[in-house]
Amino acid sequence: MIRSLLIANRGEIACRVIRTARELGVRTVAVYSDADRKALHVRLADEAVHIGASPARESYLVGEKIIAAARESGAEAIHPGYGFLSENADFAQSVIDAGLIWVGPKPDSIRAMGLKDAAKKLMQEAGVPVTPGYLGENQDPAHLKTEAGKIGYPVLIKAVAGGGGKGMRKVEAADGFDDALDSAKREAASSFGDNRVLIEKFVQSPRHIEVQIFGDSHGNVVHLFERDCSLQRRHQKVIEEAPAPGMDEATREAVCGAAVRAAQAVSYEGAGTVEFIADASDGLKPDRIWFMEMNTRLQVEHPVTEEITGEDLVEWQLRVASGERLPKAQDELAIQGHAIEARLYAEDPSKGFLPSVGKLEHFDLGDRVRIETGVEEGDAISSFYDPMIAKLIAWGEDRETAIGELAAILDGVEIWPVRTNAGFLFNALLSDEFGLADLNTNFIGDHLDDLVPDPEPDDSLWRGAAAVALTPADETDEGLSGFRLNAPPRRSVALGRAGTFRTVSTDDGDLAAVSGFRDADRVVAFYEGQAYEFALSARGSVSAVGGDGAIVAPMPGKVTAVEVKQGAKVRKGERLLTLEAMKMEHGLTAPFDGVVAELNAKAGAQVTDGAVLARIDPQEKA
Repeated sequence: MIRSLLIANRGEIACRVIRTARELGVRTVAVYSDADRKALHVRLADEAVHIGASPARESYLVGEKIIAAARESGAEAIHPGYGFLSENADFAQSVIDAGLIWVGPKPDSIRAMGLKDAAKKLMQEAGVPVTPGYLGENQDPAHLKTEAGKIGYPVLIKAVAGGGGKGMRKVEAADGFDDALDSAKREAASSFGDNRVLIEKFVQSPRHIEVQIFGDSHGNVVHLFERDCSLQRRHQKVIEEAPAPGMDEATREAVCGAAVRAAQAVSYEGAGTVEFIADASDGLKPDRIWFMEMNTRLQVEHPVTEEITGEDLVEWQLRVASGERLPKAQDELAIQGHAIEARLYAEDPSKGFLPSVGKLEHFDLGDRVRIETGVEEGDAISSFYDPMIAKLIAWGEDRETAIGELAAILDGVEIWPVRTNAGFLFNALLSDEFGLADLNTNFIGDHLDDLVPDPEPDDSLWRGAAAVALTPADETDEGLSGFRLNAPPRRSVALGRAGTFRTVSTDDGDLAAVSGFRDADRVVAFYEGQAYEFALSARGSVSAVGGDGAIVAPMPGKVTAVEVKQGAKVRKGERLLTLEAMKMEHGLTAPFDGVVAELNAKAGAQVTDGAVLARIDPQEKA
C-alpha cells in the first residue's frame, strides 16, 4: 500500500481523499494557493505545501509545482482528484517520469479517450454502440452541412476536444447550420485550442446515464452499476442518483456490459466513468442507449455509487495504484437501496444563478445525510474557484425514501450571508415530475420558473421571522427577544426589508416552519433551503438593489474591462463594464438610454458586493 500521498486538488474532493487515506494509515500532503492558505483541506492534511498565487493557472494547474511539492514533502504518490490536472495525460506521464505513483489510469488510456471523435471510433471497433453521427476528418463547412443533412435534423455540433458544454450547438434546421458551426468552432478554439467538431444526432428526450467502471493492472475490469445524471443546468450536473430509475435488468446488463468493453478496449486501470445518452421517449431500452464519452477519473457524483454498493472508491483507487487486484469480482457486487446526491452551490437562483462569494458567517448543513464539503463555518467562498459548497447525499431503502431524506436536509440548510441554490434543489426534488422519474436533460430548463424560489417572503414567512425575533437567545436576553422582566411577553415586532418596516404579529395567522438566528439589528430566517433577511429596527440595514440608474456589483469580483467614459451617451443594453468572479465573466449593461453621470470603476480593481460602479442618468435629464 502507498505510504504517503499528495492530493493535487482542493476543496471537498481533497478532504474526501484525506479521509480515506487516514483510515488506511496513509500520510497525506495537501497543496494550497494563496486563497486557500487556511482552507479545510490544508488543516486536515498531515502536511501542506504552498504552490502559488490564487488563480488556478498559477497554482493548481501548474504541474511542475505539484511534482516539486511531492518531492519536497517526500510523498510517493499523487492523487489528482477531479478537475484541474486529473485528465491531463502529459501531467500523468510527468508524474510517472518523476518516479512517483500516479493514482489514475495510464496516460495512453487518458489520451485514447480525450478526443471525442477518436474515442467514438475506438468504441465502435470494440462493439460499443455510439450515437449516430459524423466523426470524419473532413472539416470543410459544406461537407459538414451535407453530413448533418444525412443524419437528419435536429443535430448537435460538438467540439472534438470539448467538455462542459463548450463548443456545443444544437441546430434545428439546415438554414441555421452555418451560423451555429461558426459559433461552435470559435468557442472550441478559444476554450481548447482546437476548432474541430463532430456532428451527432440530437436525441429528443435524452437521459444521461453513466456507468462506474474500475480496472486493475492485472487485466481485471468490473462495473459498479449505473447512475442517472439527467438533471443538468447548462450541461452541468445538479442532482444525480443511483441506480437509474426505470432501469430494467436487460437494459442494465446491456449498458454496463458496454461500459466494461469500453474500459477493456483501452486497457483501463483505476476509476473511470463511461457516459451514455439514452432516448427515453419510450422508457429505457437496450437498443436506445449510446456511448457519449469516457471520463478518465473519479467523478463528483461517485458517493451515490458508494452508497448503493457499500464500497469506498477512493480506497479502490489507492489499492489499484499500489499494484493490488480489484477488491471484489463482478459477482460480489450488488445494488442495495437507492441514493441521491445534490450539489450545493454558492449562487443565487433569483439573480440568474450568479455566483455568491464571501465568508460563511453562519453555516449549518445538519447531520441527517452524508455531507461532503471542503468548508466550515468561518471559512470563505472564493471567487477564484468552482462555487460548489458541498455535496449532500441521501440513501434510502427505495427512491421515495431517499428523496424524502434529501429534501429534509435541504429544508434545514442554514447558510448566511452567502446565497445558495438549496431552495432550488428542494423544489426540484419535490416536483411531481421528479417524483415520478419523468426525467430528461431538459428538465430544469423546462421547469425553471417553477423551481426558482420566490426571493420575497410571503406573510407566513414574515410571521415566522417574527417568531425568531421574539425567541430569547439565552436566559439573560431581555431586549429583542420579546421577554421583559415583570412584564408579559410581546407577540409582535417591527421587521423591515429594503428600508420598509411593518409591525408583524405572530398571532395574525399561520407561521412558516422556519429556523433562523438574529442579532441586534436583524433576523435571518431559513425556510425550504431559502434564506430571508429582515431588519429589526431603523438602525438595521438590508441588502437592496441600487436605485434607478445605479450600476451595482452583484458580487465581489475584479473589474476586467471598462468600456465607457464619464459623460458618454449610452443606449439601453449597451455593455458598460465587465466583472470577473468565480471563473465567470459578467457584463453589466445600461438599464436605459442615458448618460454616464458617475463612473467609479477602474480596470483591474477589486470591488465588493453592492458597490456602486457607475450611475446612468436618463436621456431626458441629459
